[in-house]
Amino acid sequence: MNRLDVTEKIIATKVAKGLRWSDIAQQVGLSKEWVTAGCLGQMTFDAEQAATLARLFDLTEEETQWLKVVPYKGSLPTSVPTDPLIYRFYELVSIYGTTFKELIHEEFGDGIMSAIDFKMDLQREPDPKGDRVSIVMSGKFLPYKTY
Repeated sequence: MNRLDVTEKIIATKVAKGLRWSDIAQQVGLSKEWVTAGCLGQMTFDAEQAATLARLFDLTEEETQWLKVVPYKGSLPTSVPTDPLIYRFYELVSIYGTTFKELIHEEFGDGIMSAIDFKMDLQREPDPKGDRVSIVMSGKFLPYKTY
């Protein structure tokens, strides 16, 4: 057994029970974005969060233990993603990456936006021309240090 096995069981159980990530997150007490990432194997849950997920997904004690193990981060199987939705994010970075970098450096200076001290909010935005996906990402700015 490994973390990928647990992730696959979580997804299968979610589908079988007709659960929604937002409902799961509410039970855990965290955002749907963070809980989804965790259930997909990208975050570490504490004992209480793992116990809640174990109840929701009918996990064994061994499976529950895997939710508390620090995962190997990065879930894409290839360097250029082939899934059309994920590829569009790659496309955004390919086209706008230099713009993100230039504007962040102009506003904050030389540094990076943290993916560790980070939050995200994903919402449906109604639009008469077709609903839109609204994603707000907020990461702490970390300046490069001189030494």
